[in-house]
Formats: sequence, structure tokens, C-alpha cells
Amino acid sequence: MIQIQVPARICFYGDHQDYLGLPVIAGAIDRYINITARPNAEGKFVLKLLDLGEEDFIALDDDLKNVRPGDFFRSAMAVLKNEGFHYQQGYTVEISGNIPVNAGLSSSSALLVAWIRFLVAINGKLDETTDFQVGRWAYEAEVVFFDSPGGLMDQYTIAQRGLLYIDTESGKSERLVGNMGQLLVAESGLAKKTLEVLKNARVYAQNAVDAVKRSHPGFVLKESVLDDYQKYLESVPNEFQDHWYAAIHNYQITLEAKKELQKELPDLQKLGDLMNSHQKILQEQIQNTPAEMVRMMEAARRAGAIGAKTIGSGGGGCMVAMVTGDVKEKVRQAFLDAGAKAVYEVEITQ
Repeated sequence: MIQIQVPARICFYGDHQDYLGLPVIAGAIDRYINITARPNAEGKFVLKLLDLGEEDFIALDDDLKNVRPGDFFRSAMAVLKNEGFHYQQGYTVEISGNIPVNAGLSSSSALLVAWIRFLVAINGKLDETTDFQVGRWAYEAEVVFFDSPGGLMDQYTIAQRGLLYIDTESGKSERLVGNMGQLLVAESGLAKKTLEVLKNARVYAQNAVDAVKRSHPGFVLKESVLDDYQKYLESVPNEFQDHWYAAIHNYQITLEAKKELQKELPDLQKLGDLMNSHQKILQEQIQNTPAEMVRMMEAARRAGAIGAKTIGSGGGGCMVAMVTGDVKEKVRQAFLDAGAKAVYEVEITQ
């Protein structure tokens, strides 16, 4: 029998930055996807999605040449097959978890990382496969394979765990020694609009940066400073100026947060202020936050939350709030009174 447990993730700083090659700060949290697999004699993988009450199967001799969009089971098998992996023994695979689906905590990436770890295990390659490589394969299977608009943050964070500063150009990660204090996750009950939000945000942001580069060929986004927003603003068409603002300012917010989280005892109030500034840009410039969620986060802050923001691409899903023990229950109740579907405490898991 093979058992695998893989965490969810939260992006704390740098949302809508990874597709620009800019860094993010994200952490794996203690909500999980679980896989239990037992060998069978059926010549196939039998997939039992226990929480959904669904079942599927993949024949071991599937040529993996006609993979439907979103079929990450087969895309992962195809990616690993190109790496020399083989599928010769059938398994009955039971999958369950407590990560809300389509809510911003990256349940799909967690499932994919768990599935890849299973495929690595049945090929006897656990000892020679790094967490970084697992994250890379998951990114290839979820994003590159389908030419999707996402970045690599989800897969790399989930595979490597902990609180990470990720260079999204190279995938290189730095573990941060600080912490985010006590955290509450609130489910809004609104379904995310991942692909729609990501596609629009990515196109607008890239168009903004490309416009600046056409006028100023020497401009390098990763070397930008806050003054560059105003300096190059006239080069950006009006329709892309909000995303130009977001690209420059969110990058600096992420760098400031990194400095604080490199300290063993970070200033939580400063981190909360940076989180709130990041969220303000997400809702006003990128416009990825429904009014209902804005009201929920405002209620949480009034109840004492240090910082609050949406999680994931936006358009719905979950929110995270930084809290202290003396106001934790007040913030939890404020979220619920404002319409949140569920609220629970989470911790960053190593």
C-alpha cells in the first residue's frame, strides 16, 4: 500500500506576478489531499474520488496522446513517460482531502503533486527525485502541457512546503525564517473564475510591460523601482495603466515583505500593512475581488485582523487574515456574520 499526503498553499505576496517572471511569497498550509493506493490485477489505475463520489480509470496501455483539457492525471503520466517512467502495475487509488475545491487554495495543484509523487513511488524513484523536480513536473503537467496562463508558484510551493520566496523565472526558492503569525482562512462561498481572471490579467500586464520596453528598450522589470511607475507611465496605453501600476507596486511590496520575513522575529504589523496594500491593488487595479469579499475582509479588519487578502487568482474563493490570539474569535465571527461560508485556523507546514 502507498500513502501520500500533500498540502494546500496560500500566496501571501506577489499574486498576479509570477506570469511576469517576478517573485512571490507563498506557504504550504495544513489542509491536505490524501492518496491511498493498493495494487490490483485489472491492468489499470482505478481512481476513486471519495469526496466527489466519482470514479474513473486509466488503462496502463493508454497512449496518452489525446489528453482532454484539465485531465491532469493523464498529462502527468505523459510528462513522466517522457522522462522514462513506466506504468506496468495497476492500482486502485483512493483520493480524499479537506482542501475546498475551486476556492483559491490550489486543490488541483495539490492533487497533481500527490499524483506525481504516487507515480514516482511506483517507479521506485523516490530517493532520486527532489521536491524541486516534483514541482517542476507538476508545473509542466498543469500549465505547459495545456498552454495555460498560470505560473509555477502553486506547484513549487506545494512540492517544497514551508514559507518560500520563489524566483518564478528560475523556480529557485529561498526558505524564509520568519512567520506570518496566526492565520484564518475564510471561504467566501463564491466560485473562482481562474482562467478568465488569469488570462485577462496576464495579457494586460504583459501588454503594459511590452509597451514600456518598446519605448525604452533598456527597461528590465526585475530591476524596477517605485519611481519607474510614473517615469514610464506615458508609454503605457490607458487601458493597461492599472496593470502597469500593479506590476511595479506589487513587486516592491513583495520585496519589502521578503526583507521582513528574513528576520526570525518579523514585525507582524508591517506584514499586515503590506498585505492590505497588496489587496488594495488586487481589488482596485487588477479588479479580481468581488464586492461581497471586499465587505467580508473589511469586517475582519474592523474586528481586529492585522491584514487580509484574497487567495489565488481571484473572482471568488477564499481569503486569508493575519490575526492575534486576542481577536482571533472576533475576526472569525466577523467573517461569518459578513457572509463567509466557513472559517478555520491554518498553520504553515514544513
